[in-house]
Amino acid sequence: FEPCGLNQLYALRYGTIPVVRTTGGLKDTVKDIGEKGGFGIRHEHVSVDDVALAITRANKLYNDTAEFKRIRKEIMKIDNSWENSAQEYIELYNLI
Repeated sequence: FEPCGLNQLYALRYGTIPVVRTTGGLKDTVKDIGEKGGFGIRHEHVSVDDVALAITRANKLYNDTAEFKRIRKEIMKIDNSWENSAQEYIELYNLI
């Protein structure tokens, strides 16, 4: 069990649209395509119905070639490096 990990971030970097359960860090790092600016597919429950719905949504997106390509291009631009976090820490430490 690993409620976050890095696989969803690797997926984004290489243009794979993540399908994740809405839990832990996955909830924090993957925004659902149903939301403005969304780039992944999230499901809430560990159930056959929820997973099947997520797969159906992924298949529908895949078949919408233009939207699928647009999202793939956008997610590869997301910066998940430590550079921004490091800069925020520096700014925070400078306030002390």
